[in-house]
Amino acid sequence: MHHIPARGGLNYDDAPFLAIWEVTQSCDLACKHCRAAAQPIAHPDQLTTEEGKAVIDQIAAMHIPIFVFTGGDPLKRPDLFELVRYSAEKGVKVAVTPSATPLLTREAIFQMKEAGVVRLGISLDGSCPEIHDRFRGLPGAFARTIQAVEWANEAGLPIQVHTTISRHNAHDLDNLCNLFEKLAIVMWNVFFLVPVGRGQLADLLSGEEFEQVFGKIYELSHRVSFQIKTTEAMHYRRYLLQHNLQERRMGQGHPAGHPAALQEYEPGAPQADPQTRAHGWATRRVNDGKGFMFISHVGNVYPSGFLPLHAGNIRETPLAEIYREAPIFKALRDTSQLEGKCGACEYKEICGGSRARAYALTGDPLAQEPCCIYQPRNWQPRPEGEPAALCQPEAAAPLVTLQ
Repeated sequence: MHHIPARGGLNYDDAPFLAIWEVTQSCDLACKHCRAAAQPIAHPDQLTTEEGKAVIDQIAAMHIPIFVFTGGDPLKRPDLFELVRYSAEKGVKVAVTPSATPLLTREAIFQMKEAGVVRLGISLDGSCPEIHDRFRGLPGAFARTIQAVEWANEAGLPIQVHTTISRHNAHDLDNLCNLFEKLAIVMWNVFFLVPVGRGQLADLLSGEEFEQVFGKIYELSHRVSFQIKTTEAMHYRRYLLQHNLQERRMGQGHPAGHPAALQEYEPGAPQADPQTRAHGWATRRVNDGKGFMFISHVGNVYPSGFLPLHAGNIRETPLAEIYREAPIFKALRDTSQLEGKCGACEYKEICGGSRARAYALTGDPLAQEPCCIYQPRNWQPRPEGEPAALCQPEAAAPLVTLQ
């Protein structure tokens, strides 16, 4: 097994960089791509306030840098502010991702800020009501989201916008970024669809379309004022390094590699320059179960919310033990177990492909990334006529236009 120190000295075999707690499955929206297939009524067996505080104690003991309260809609949980305050008292930095419903009031946003929330995550999937409201399944969601961002700015609460990329909105990225500049956000988190929950396979981009969107994100990252990161598109790291290297060869980039490059990358893989982190850099080496874990509303622990492979329950087993010892977590952190192209790829230590998407499309969490068209240097090509990527819908016009 290949062990490399992770961000800030963290060892991802010991603790994740990011943990997400689905504080409730209850939500009043009906988003087309919802991972949780959320329902209006809370599950009767969701974790109690005291059980939630016990989770927070364990997060603090593991020194996990980022803890996210998600849902459903966290505002559907009456003890939300109490749990946030408890987290702050324990030194745990909490971000919250509420839904744009009538519960997301100016008062609620100011209460979150006062309780200790360090960042608000808001979903915005289109630059206009026609796109966003159709995506979210609720007329008026766009206007309510914009209002919430304005209130957050008023409260001095940094805003991170989440956008799920699919066939419905891949053409809208320029307009979205223009809107984000006006809204003064600090980060844009670009989610790439994994067909679980309500997420539909027909909305999934092909491997070629992933590359088109990567190109657009890379272009945008050079001219926006906010940070951009990707989720469930680990191969954007490969794209980023490839293009960074091309720019350096053409005299457009920095001649020196990233200071951590030699220990971060597989031998033989290109090295990124210092600007790369500002140009759409995905969190280094974090993947499902590798620097990341997800706790459900009833205490089940998974490698991610998009990878429904049960590893244990916090009511029965300590969180640290589940993360460190559960067979699925250990397998996902061992890049030598990756199959197909991912197993042979020179970028596997920083990428590794979406384990959630591999599982959703093949039933095998260690299979190759289904939506990657890159051919590794040491990979034997597939037999003629067999696709390099599994998600290959019929040919269509480009989804995005590169300037």
